[in-house]
Amino acid sequence: MQTNKTATLVLDDGTVFHGYSFGYERPVSGEVVFNTAMTGYPESLTDPSYAGQLMVLTYPLIGNYGVPPRTFQMNGLSTFMESEKIHAEAIIVSDYSHEYSHWNAECSLGDWLKEEKIPGIHGIDTRALTKKLREHGVMMGRIVMGDMVDKNLDFGQYGNVNYVDKVSCKEIVTYGAGEGKKRVVLLDCGVKHNIIRCLLKRGVEVVRVPWDYDFNSLSYDGLFISNGPGDPDTCEVAVWNIRKALSGEKPICGICMGNQLLAKAGGASIYKLKYGHRSHNQPVRMVGTDKCFITSQNHGYAVDNDTLGADWEPLFVNMNDGTNEGIRHKTKPFFSSQFHPEACSGPLDTEFMFDKFVDILSQ
Repeated sequence: MQTNKTATLVLDDGTVFHGYSFGYERPVSGEVVFNTAMTGYPESLTDPSYAGQLMVLTYPLIGNYGVPPRTFQMNGLSTFMESEKIHAEAIIVSDYSHEYSHWNAECSLGDWLKEEKIPGIHGIDTRALTKKLREHGVMMGRIVMGDMVDKNLDFGQYGNVNYVDKVSCKEIVTYGAGEGKKRVVLLDCGVKHNIIRCLLKRGVEVVRVPWDYDFNSLSYDGLFISNGPGDPDTCEVAVWNIRKALSGEKPICGICMGNQLLAKAGGASIYKLKYGHRSHNQPVRMVGTDKCFITSQNHGYAVDNDTLGADWEPLFVNMNDGTNEGIRHKTKPFFSSQFHPEACSGPLDTEFMFDKFVDILSQ
C-alpha cells in the first residue's frame, strides 16, 4: 500500500498547488517550466539544461515504464541517460504510476528520485499550472513538504546564476582518441551524452573541454558548441573564446546554448522567451526553403534575428512563433541550431546536422 505524504508547490506570486510526494522529501526552489513531451522523462531529468528548474510534465501519466539501468560505457558515456545524474531540481506531474512495466526498466521513477535526492510531486493540476505559466511566463517556485505554507519562502534566483559553470566538465576529456580521422573540440556548456555519441558514430575524435577553456591553443579540425542551462549572458568567457575562433576558417557548429553563444560571438543579442520551448513537437522551417522538420527542444532564451550582423543570417525559424531556430555565416562554415538534432528523447528528423558538420571537416 502506497503512503501519500502531502507536498505543496508555491509560485512566487503566492499561487499554491497541493499534491503528494513520490520522490525525495526536501524543500527546493527553482524556475518552474513545462515540458509537453509524452515520453522521455529519464532523458529529460538527466539533461543538464534543466539545472535550476522545477520540471512540469504536461502529459498526465508519468512513471509507467520505470527507469532504465544507470550503466556506463567504457568511454564513460551513459548507456541510456543524457548525463551522469539528474540535473532538474524536481519533477511535477499529474498522475504518477507507482507500478511500472518495461523490458528495460530496473526501478521505479520514485525510487530513482529518492536515490538521487530529487523531490517529485504528483496530484497537481498540471493543466491549470501550465495555463498559468503560458499566460504569466515562467515563474520561480518552491516545493515544500506538507500543506502548511510559510509566507516568507525563499524562491531563490535563476537568471543571474551561471548554471553552465555548475554542469560543465572541470577538465579535458577525450573520446575516441586516435580512432577518428578528424579532431573536434567540444565546448561543454552542459552537453547531453547523445551529442557525443552522434559525433563518435561519425568517426571523429572528440576533445571535450570546460566551458571557459581557451580551446584556440589546441590543434583541432572543427569546433562544436553544446547545449547548456541558464542565461547565455553569464558565459562571456566562452563568447570571447568563440569570437577568436570566428577569425579563422575551421568549421563551427552549435546546438541550443551553442546557437546562442555563437550568435553572441557574432555580435547578436539574446532575449528571454515568455515560457520557452520544451517539447518533442516544435515545427521549424529551413529559411529559404519549404523544408519543415519536427524537432525536440529545451530552451528558455532565443537569438534576436534583428541583431544579427551583416555576415550572418537565420538558418531555421520556428513555425509556431517565428523565433530564431538557428543561424549560419554567409561565407564561412559556421552554423547552428536552437533545436536538438540528436533529440534523445524525441524525433531524429534533423540528425543530418551532424552529417553536414562532419562532411565539412573533410573538405
